[in-house]
Amino acid sequence: MERFRVSPVTVSRALAQLAADGLVVTRPGAGAYRAEARPVSGPTGDTSWQELALSADGALDLVPRTVDAAGVVVSLAAPPPGVIEFNGGYLHPSLQPERAMAAALARAGRRPGAWGRPPLDGLPELREWFARGIGGAVTAAEVLITAGGQAALTTALRALAPPGAPVLVESPTYPGMLAIARAAGLRPVPVPVDADGVRPPLLADAFRATGARVFVCQPLFQNPTGAVLAPERRAEVLRITREAGAFVIEDDFVRRLVHEDAAPLPRPLAAEDPDGVVVHVGSLTKATSPSFRVSALAARGPVLERLRAIQIVDTFFVPRPLQEAALELVGSPAWPRHLRAVSAELRTRRDAMTSALLSGLPQLSLPHIPSGGYHLWLRLPDGTDDAALVAAALRAGVAITPGRPYFSAEPPAAHVRLSFAAVAGAGEIGEGVRRLRTACDEVF
Repeated sequence: MERFRVSPVTVSRALAQLAADGLVVTRPGAGAYRAEARPVSGPTGDTSWQELALSADGALDLVPRTVDAAGVVVSLAAPPPGVIEFNGGYLHPSLQPERAMAAALARAGRRPGAWGRPPLDGLPELREWFARGIGGAVTAAEVLITAGGQAALTTALRALAPPGAPVLVESPTYPGMLAIARAAGLRPVPVPVDADGVRPPLLADAFRATGARVFVCQPLFQNPTGAVLAPERRAEVLRITREAGAFVIEDDFVRRLVHEDAAPLPRPLAAEDPDGVVVHVGSLTKATSPSFRVSALAARGPVLERLRAIQIVDTFFVPRPLQEAALELVGSPAWPRHLRAVSAELRTRRDAMTSALLSGLPQLSLPHIPSGGYHLWLRLPDGTDDAALVAAALRAGVAITPGRPYFSAEPPAAHVRLSFAAVAGAGEIGEGVRRLRTACDEVF
């Protein structure tokens, strides 16, 4: 502390990192000591055989089962110290209901039987809560509790499409879903999205051309465009999918991150679907914390049993204390207060980022300003390399997300996605845009 003029917390963290790296050992009550020298390792083994073993899956493997998590990691990994986080996929800690979650977890842990085995489909009260949020005729019996939206999407895709099958996806779309599909050996087929969501004529063409039996979409505040599926298109999407004998996986990921100035939200597609076309995915994670991984799958008909079987085989069940804590949280007076506060703050941050971009970076095209979600989708000038801009931005001290991973085929233009939820506030947004302008001056 004396030598480097730093706080005790900094020293403690540094020692913890050194201990994790095996360079020091800490002894409670005695101090920290240099660790014994590590023995010289023996000859490095030869792991090159794995390349063949992982790729040679047999003649029936029509699609290579490569797993590329790069598009997901970019929004999960924390940026280096001092870098402004415009690439985050979750709320900043100041926006998370930390006290409410801690209180809910404490109350849940004291419930009789809270640490026992839960029902395999999830706690009945929590399933009922998710069913009410969907509306329509969806019942608690048609809901399965899952461990986060990513796990729910994985279960749904595995249940509905065999390896090698095509799956229709919006273009652009969420990279995490594309990674799931490719890891499962599926073939993502893009269907273009405009300001009103997916384009029904092109969706019908894609079903006819591919024979696909699954279409994955985000009808509300689509990631990354922020588009909301237009009222006149909703029934068309359901009709086209039903006539194709296919399913819609509805990823309703940010319904609880609506902005304060938004119009009344449309109901989920699942609420307007009596025929079991829609498999609905809803989650609490985006509105709470990345570690509060509680979500739900809702489906009607025989597909529900397949979803249930895959869920059990993969994970058995979601830990009961987390389910109990979710019930405590959404049933507390703190929950609606939290949602109102986040709604107001997201609007403020969206307006701050939009204003800073329009005044400071007019060369970046912002075709749509969403009224929900946590990010903006920007088109770059023709000929721009989004990867080069991302690298320049990081050198300037701001982390942004490249647009390329959001496309399952060749992108029509270069884009970047900027998040306004993971930063500390409007002041940091202004500084981040200033740093981004420095990067744009370098690249353009």
